[in-house]
Parts: sequence; structure tokens; C-alpha cells
Amino acid sequence: MKKIAVLTSGGDVPGMNPAVRAVTKAAIYYGMEVYGVYRGYEGLMNGELKKLELKDVGSIIHRGGTILGSARSEEFKTDAGQQKAIDVLKEYGIEGLVVIGGDGSYKGANALMQKGVKTIGLPGTIDNDIRGTEYTLGFSTAINTVIEAVDRIRDTATSHEYTFVIEVMGRDAGDIATWAGVATGAESIFIPEKSLSSEEMVNRLKQGYDRGKKHSIILVAEGVGTAQEFADYIKENTKYEPRVTVLGHIQRGGSPIAFDRILGAKLGTKAIELLKEGIAGKALGLEKNAVSIYDFDYVFEKKETTDIESLYNISKILSI
Repeated sequence: MKKIAVLTSGGDVPGMNPAVRAVTKAAIYYGMEVYGVYRGYEGLMNGELKKLELKDVGSIIHRGGTILGSARSEEFKTDAGQQKAIDVLKEYGIEGLVVIGGDGSYKGANALMQKGVKTIGLPGTIDNDIRGTEYTLGFSTAINTVIEAVDRIRDTATSHEYTFVIEVMGRDAGDIATWAGVATGAESIFIPEKSLSSEEMVNRLKQGYDRGKKHSIILVAEGVGTAQEFADYIKENTKYEPRVTVLGHIQRGGSPIAFDRILGAKLGTKAIELLKEGIAGKALGLEKNAVSIYDFDYVFEKKETTDIESLYNISKILSI
């Protein structure tokens, strides 16, 4: 294999740039040409490619987001759109494609694989909701961002004896809320995978205040409902005046922490080594500190929730 390309797709996450760097440097190390695809699958269809040299990735390991950019593309979901992308790859003589992104990005990579393009997927999403990996690129950095924000909010909650309801990302997965909740000592956590009733939340608040507790932190994954809805329920059913904070897109930004930089290095290098050996149609991840390799079909099955349920139960024990 002489020419490969790399693209980032879906939401940007801290860790994409270290992965792009690793793919580029590993490809050059093994004597390949590497092309960066700008603006994801949309850019691939439009021929927005540039040959990458070592200097292009020399100072990106510490940067958040993705230097390649990202874009949503409805057209790429069609056969015609996918054929446009394949035609561009053929025009450049590109034989392999590394796709960094989440579930939707993987489905695009698998569609191209089924049509003859050798693809490898790297998990890039802060939601940590991809099967076959214990950690996705960006998740660990996002957790640290949430923890820092919640710690700051708790300072104000303590000073003014407030209850804060904090909304974090996680439309279908509660990993961010659960991990951050345990790490910050949140009194209640609401996630899509586990049902905690609003009544139980209020009872916990009352029990805490009866013991002399003057403040509380409640974390809500966006897939369960809005922080404002939970705050309104508290206000209607207690004497407390809760405050609301929606952390939003700050969770995606920022410099990747060491773990995400190293994860990007491991996965990006392994992707090139697999393509060099003619192996494709695989999704990479990390399990027991080693790179895991699975077929795309395996990854598309629902992710197991055993780990998050265990951590969620720990949160209930420690939040008394």
C-alpha cells in the first residue's frame, strides 16, 4: 500500500489531532504517502484533499479539535454520494482510508469498505459509547473538563448554600455524567441507562438538608431531559431555589490530556500497520491497555453497560 488518507468526522473531540499526527507520521515512516481529507465525508466527496508532510503535523499533538475539520453530510449516506467519494480516492490513487469518529463515521467507513475501499476506524467521541473499546478518544479529556467545571460550581454552591443542577453531554450514553458524578461527589445522577425517579432525587435532597447539608450537586445527561426541567421539579416540590448550569460544548474543547494523546498515538500507529499488512474493515479500540481490533459489524451492536451500571451503583452508595 503506497497511498492512504485520513479524515475526521462527526463531532470534534480532544485527541483527534494526536491521532491524525500518529497516522501521518506512521505512514511516512513506513514509506507511504498520506493525504488529509478536510471536512469529513463532505470534503471527501468534493475532493478537498491535501498531501500531508511531517511539518503539517509537527505542532498539533497538544491542540484540541481537529486540524482537518469536520462536517455533516446527508449526501454521503446515499449510494451516489459514496460513489463520488470512491471516485475521488481513485483519482488520487489512494488505497486505504483511516476514519476517526463515532458510530455514524464508522457506518460511513463500513459502507466504503463494502464497495472496495480498505478502511480502518478509530473511535473519536466524548460519549464513550462505541463497542469494542473501554475508552474513546476525547472521553477522558471531556471528563476532566466537566470535573473542573463542577468543582468550581461547588465552590459557589458551598458559599451560598445552593443546589445546582448541571447538564452534561450524553444523548444516548451516560458515561460522562456517571464518571464525572462519582469523581465530583454528586448527590444525584440522571443517565439514559438507569432510571432514578425525580421523587428519589427530592428525597435525597431533603435527607441531606435534614442532616445539615447546605448544598447539593445534581448531574443530568442531556438524553434524560434538560437541567431546567429537573430544577423546576425541585422548586415545585421543595423549599429550595436550585440553580442551573448547562456545560454545553466546552466539554468538547481544550487541549487533550496525556491519556488521549497516548491513545491517539497507539491507535493511529496501529491503523497504519494494519493497512500495511493488507488488513482492513476493522475498528480499533483499547481494552486492558492493549489495542483491540474488531469487525465493524461487531461494533454496531449495542454497547454493554455493565461497567457504567457498576459505577452508577457506586455513586448511589457514596452519595448518602
